[in-house]
Amino acid sequence: MHSMMQRVLLVVVLILTGPLYAATRYNVLILYTDEHHYGTLGCYGGTIVQTPHIDALARRGAVAERFYATTPVCSPSRASFLTGLYPTTTGIRTNNIPLSERHTTFAEILRRHGYVTGYAGKWHLAGQAKPGWAPTPSHGFDDNRFMFNRGHWKKLVLTPAGPRVGARNRGGQPSYALQGADTSTYTTDWLTDRAIEFIKAHKDQPWCYMVSYPDPHGPNRVRPPYDAMYSPDDVHVPRSFDVPPERAPAWGRPDPTLTIRRLRRLMPAYYGMVKCIDDNVGRLVNTLRELNLLEQTLIVFTSDHGDLCGEHRRLNEGVPFEGSARIPFVIAAPGLIPSGLRVRVNLACVDFLPTLCGLLGLEADVPAQVEGRDASAWFRGLAPERWQDYVVLRSASPERWAAIVEGHYKLVLSDRERPWLFDLSTDPGELENRWNQGRYRTIGRRLVRRLQEWSKRVGDEYVHRVASRWDRTSDRREP
Repeated sequence: MHSMMQRVLLVVVLILTGPLYAATRYNVLILYTDEHHYGTLGCYGGTIVQTPHIDALARRGAVAERFYATTPVCSPSRASFLTGLYPTTTGIRTNNIPLSERHTTFAEILRRHGYVTGYAGKWHLAGQAKPGWAPTPSHGFDDNRFMFNRGHWKKLVLTPAGPRVGARNRGGQPSYALQGADTSTYTTDWLTDRAIEFIKAHKDQPWCYMVSYPDPHGPNRVRPPYDAMYSPDDVHVPRSFDVPPERAPAWGRPDPTLTIRRLRRLMPAYYGMVKCIDDNVGRLVNTLRELNLLEQTLIVFTSDHGDLCGEHRRLNEGVPFEGSARIPFVIAAPGLIPSGLRVRVNLACVDFLPTLCGLLGLEADVPAQVEGRDASAWFRGLAPERWQDYVVLRSASPERWAAIVEGHYKLVLSDRERPWLFDLSTDPGELENRWNQGRYRTIGRRLVRRLQEWSKRVGDEYVHRVASRWDRTSDRREP
């Protein structure tokens, strides 16, 4: 009798709580930066720039400690983030290639489920157009009036004819100059204003909005007062800055034109751009709070790729070093994602679409061809069964390298030189090549075979070729 009563109570609880759970439809706000070094954020250990608003998101939700750009270049990474497909499948292996309509984005999935969708900022998936406002197709983002295809514009304005770049050169062409950009026209502020307008207009229905900030990508310029917040004395010169060229991999040679003086001149504005972004994250969160939407909004903060910021005496992206390939990923959704969670498995932007769908209960809508993994269990504080803790990275075209990160080991293969194997637990600066050293021999061979298996599964001929070469090559025959 007692067990019968327990079963009846369980059924009643499921009946009462089931509809309530199903009725929870989280809005989705994606904040997406460009060329952003994860180490500039406090939640990743950064100390130069104070980022209280992004750090608050991290405390309210989860930080993915090892999140990577599948290809650390703009267009390939963005396509993988939107579709859950590798560059080999999207066909976007380098910049300025249009995204095909045959590939479904997460925005299209949400739109089919009744979400109002929108996008503001840099797109970089519609070919050569620059700036290229409101490109077509919109790939599921119905309101894309404030989407522009290319460019790192510093000043945007609204005109009777629509949005425009607010700075012009002497020939009347759009310019990257600041030209008096202020709190209403500086691009980061301007895009935030457009997002706030969208949120207020659709506060009574489920929505998904993506804000793609072109900062902190160069040119390193930022409006006052951020232009004077940091000085050359604040700039940290990485330990790897002085690595001799002969001790560097061919795919990551130091830039001889980058001096410490130049680095100290460039970085203060980069820090200022990050600070401006953080303040605008605060504006968005405050808007959600004022509209009583914060508790029912899933917020993501991430980037398309990193910036070496002087590491290995290099700037920008395009290589598998951590500063270039590893990116910030912070996600908060009260009641769905535990607060203060640190996710320490290896993930990549190709995993985003299935993970988002998993968190929103839309697993059944993930297209069968999606190649990324659903990591939603990790963000709920659980450990999924049969999880393989590795990600594969590959260079943009023309192909120069392929990499795999498993646990805290990173193997980089190239058809130009010997493999490079890093142990990130003991060598976070990626200064020592462990390939063929003691116990690392077995680890290196295992990772080569993992790459082979992956390349066959997704049909990546370049990765298969370089992995096969090094699987066949014995220690004594290495060049």
